[in-house]
Amino acid sequence: MKIGTVLWWTILVGVVLSAATRAEPARVMRLAVPPTGAYTGAYIDFGDYEDEVTLEKITAFNALVGKTQAIIGFSNFWGRQGFPTTQANIVANAGAVALIYWNPWNDREEIRSSRFDLESILAGRWDDYIDAWATAARAFGRPLLVAWGLEMNGDWFPWSGVYHGADQPIPGTDPPRLRGPDTFQRTYRYIVDRVRAAGASNIAWVFHTNNTSSPDLPWNRMAAYYPGDDYVDWLAMSAYGKQTPGEGWPSVKEAILDHYGELAAIAPDKPILLGEWGIGEFPRQGDKGRWISEAMAAMERLPRLKGAVFWHERWQNADLSYSNLRVNSSLGALEAYRRAVARDFWRGTPQFEPLPTVGARAAHAGDTTSD
Repeated sequence: MKIGTVLWWTILVGVVLSAATRAEPARVMRLAVPPTGAYTGAYIDFGDYEDEVTLEKITAFNALVGKTQAIIGFSNFWGRQGFPTTQANIVANAGAVALIYWNPWNDREEIRSSRFDLESILAGRWDDYIDAWATAARAFGRPLLVAWGLEMNGDWFPWSGVYHGADQPIPGTDPPRLRGPDTFQRTYRYIVDRVRAAGASNIAWVFHTNNTSSPDLPWNRMAAYYPGDDYVDWLAMSAYGKQTPGEGWPSVKEAILDHYGELAAIAPDKPILLGEWGIGEFPRQGDKGRWISEAMAAMERLPRLKGAVFWHERWQNADLSYSNLRVNSSLGALEAYRRAVARDFWRGTPQFEPLPTVGARAAHAGDTTSD
C-alpha cells in the first residue's frame, strides 16, 4: 500500500472515531433509587473532624456486620477549605457511594456562630471556595450524595435557623417570610446553583433534617426550611435512640416512626434516607439489641425509605461519661444488627443509572412509591 493511501486511511479513521466520540459523550451517573429494599450505610468513627476515612475501617466494619456498605457517610467541614478527594476515592474504591456532610463551620466546638455564617455566604465571601470545591467534585466524576447544612431545625449548629433571625418576619413579604428558615433556604439554593454552574452534575443533593425540632415551634418545623423540589434529590433525617446518660429512652416509634410522616409529606416524590441513626449502650435503661431489631424491622415497613446510615462511634462527654453508639458496644447489639442487616431488604451494593437529560428530569421525579 502506498504511503499516501495509508495516510488517507489514518485520517479517515481518526475523523470517524472523533465523530463517534462527539456523538456519544460520557453519561453522568447517579445513585439509583432501589425499587425494593434500602441501601445499607455507616459512619465509622472517623475522628474528631469526622473525615479520617480509611479503607481499613470500612472493610473491618463490613466484616464485623457481615455485609458491605452501599453508602459511607463522613463530614467535610468548610474550615478544611477543600473538596475531600482522598476520602471520596477511598469510599469509591471500597465499592460504596460517599455521603458527604458538607457543614459550614471550622470544628465541632462552634454552636452559635461561625466565620462561614449564612449571611457571609450569601454576600459572596466564600464564592471562590464553593467554586473550587465544585470543580473538584466534578473532576472526581463518580456519583456523590451531599447533605449541606444538616439538622438545621435544631439549635446546636451555627447555621440553624434559630441563630439567623428565627421567627422574625421579613418586612414587605406577603405572606410573611420568617428570617431563620428563609435565610437557610436562600443559602441552600445559592450554594446548589453555584455548584451546578461549575458542572458538578454527579452530585445528588440531600435535604437532611433532625427528627425533632428545637425549639419545637411551628416556625421551626422541617418543612419550613425546604428549599424546593428543584434543589433536592433525597429527603433525610437524623433519628437516634438514647445517646447520653442524661436523656430518656425514646422508643423506635418516638425516634423514627412519629417523624417519618412529617418528612415524607415535604415532597411526595422524593426517596427518603435515614442520614444518621443509632443508639447508645445504656443497659440500665434499655436493651440496645432489642431497640436495633425493632428499628430495622420498622424501617422495612416504610415504603419510601431507601437507605439508612448507622452512626458507629464512641465518644467521651463533658462529665467524663461515655456514649458508645458502636454497633459492637455489646454482643447483643452486634448480633441484633447482624441478623437484621442480613435480610434481603438491605442492599449492600449501590446501583447506578444515567442522569436524565434536562427534559426528562421532570418525568423521572415520580419514580418512587407512595408514603
